[in-house]
Amino acid sequence: MEHVHRDLAALPKAHLHLHFTGSMRPSTLLELADKYGVHLPDALKGGTPPKLRATDERGWFRFQRLYDIARSCLREPADIRRLVREAAQEDVRDGSGWLEIQVDPTSYAPLLGGLIPALEIILDAVDSASRETGLGMRVLVAANRMKHPLEARTLARLAVRYADRGVVGFGLSNDERRGMARDFDRAFAIARDGGLLAAPHGGELTGPSSVRDCLDDLRAARVGHGVRAAEDPRLLRRLAERGVTCEVCPASNVALGVYEKPQDVPLRTLFEAGVPMALGADDPLLFGSRLAAQYEIAREHHGFTDAELAELARQSVRGSAAPEDVRRKLLAGIDDWLAAPVGGSGEAASRSRA
Repeated sequence: MEHVHRDLAALPKAHLHLHFTGSMRPSTLLELADKYGVHLPDALKGGTPPKLRATDERGWFRFQRLYDIARSCLREPADIRRLVREAAQEDVRDGSGWLEIQVDPTSYAPLLGGLIPALEIILDAVDSASRETGLGMRVLVAANRMKHPLEARTLARLAVRYADRGVVGFGLSNDERRGMARDFDRAFAIARDGGLLAAPHGGELTGPSSVRDCLDDLRAARVGHGVRAAEDPRLLRRLAERGVTCEVCPASNVALGVYEKPQDVPLRTLFEAGVPMALGADDPLLFGSRLAAQYEIAREHHGFTDAELAELARQSVRGSAAPEDVRRKLLAGIDDWLAAPVGGSGEAASRSRA
């Protein structure tokens, strides 16, 4: 029997978990690697996304190595502008009306003239891409938990300094098994005091305890991933009561071995517990799927109805740092998407067999 569904690429939504280098198109990486003479391993040449099994140390090391190789192909301001413009184009194609792209500018500083020039180049690229594509777009500066907490404080101060130039949040990424969250509490205090949203990673490679650490030590308003909170009903209630949004990335979770299959990702558990979610693509370059595909996973593997998918989109908008007028426009667009007749004239519909 054939079912007709509303087109998920036409569903307005916000994208709150997308890493900078990881947003690159595979074709762009191939071109830049050729330009700079960088040898790419097979896993970065497109095709089937690699199974990285980052739940063990060797798997995470391999993931980081692939990411570092890809990042080494971003050497000039023109490369940065291209990456940001193309990331915006891809998001618009997937129905995103607001994107918060996450970046650690220290990673790009050596080739772009230093930390401040690197961040300014990135912010200028974001501003240009936003104007060119019509996508609301801002930056979340992320510290690396594998580095010294003093570096995170430096980044937090820099992020606050550029809050009026497009920085809206402060994050903490990389292997959550390394570097205690509390070691970065001062950096997050600086960011929060400067008006930035706190959005550290947690609850991906380790269990519910890392989500609790994000709440207790860093006073997180959002948690990058957060899926492992599903293992602790008390923590789920806490997230729901506080309205802390979890930036859930289903395709990434499977590619990194956090869960074996798409249907194992606890989307239903979080949703039915009332935990706000913002589905994200994380690193499409490595995981092979972008934003709309995450909603497809919720539909195909978890039975989310169009009304529930619309609610997921609303949660992404509410969890964002978008200004009120952008929120109103996106929320109205979600209502329109849901109200439109399925398969009616002008309605882009997708078909699946069941």
